[in-house]
Amino acid sequence: MQVYLELALIENFCMDFTLLTAAKFTSKNACAYWRVAVASALGACFAVAFPLFGLVGVWAVVIKILSGLLMCLLAGKFNSVKNFVKFSGWFLIFTALSGGALIGIFMLAGVDYLSGEGYLLSSVPIGIPLFFVMLAALGAKRLAKKLTKGEKNAVICKIVLNGKQVAVKGFFDSGNKVYSGGAPVSVIPKSAAQKLIDESGIKDGVVIHTVAGSEVMKIFTADAIEFEGGKNNIIKKVKIGISPQNIDRAVLHCDLLEDLCLKK
Repeated sequence: MQVYLELALIENFCMDFTLLTAAKFTSKNACAYWRVAVASALGACFAVAFPLFGLVGVWAVVIKILSGLLMCLLAGKFNSVKNFVKFSGWFLIFTALSGGALIGIFMLAGVDYLSGEGYLLSSVPIGIPLFFVMLAALGAKRLAKKLTKGEKNAVICKIVLNGKQVAVKGFFDSGNKVYSGGAPVSVIPKSAAQKLIDESGIKDGVVIHTVAGSEVMKIFTADAIEFEGGKNNIIKKVKIGISPQNIDRAVLHCDLLEDLCLKK
């Protein structure tokens, strides 16, 4: 099978970029895509030049693994050895899985391929369509994030208690069905609650049911909750729950939204 240098470089770059990006997301690494692109370009050059070294057997495997680790070192952003091991581990796992899957597909489809030269090179450049599928997925994710960035029910509010107040970002959630004494309960992060009240001093609680099981949520009554927009956007004596889970935004009860609409 004839292999063109340009096609080999493009295919290996696309495959490297796809695998490194998969490792980036799986390991939750904050590296920039330009770093991934640089590492992928160097990896593609190495894969094409590798046959010139004439290495076989154990040494060939060792050099390939070391080249993969070097690519990870260049692509990722690390503040500890643990993060590097995590990123590299996922990259090697995805590399092994993709290689095995491609061999199986080629054998079933009767497609010719060359192995032992960096990555698999086939008459069907698998890495290229995988690269564009990945780009489409990333584009869809960014578009969805952009469309939901200005979500209408996203709000900033102030919770007031005993002269203290804390501002929290939140959203109205129709899935919030928590009530205490017949009053709706809005749920806030623990960090916000600690700025208002000593959590250990809250004695009453309510049992909530989630997919993870039943938990007791501590409740207190705030003097008021203030939304942006003037005096009509103040609701007094609001039940506030302290989330037993780690959340970064307040989950506001939709009944409060109805109260705001009635005041207007």
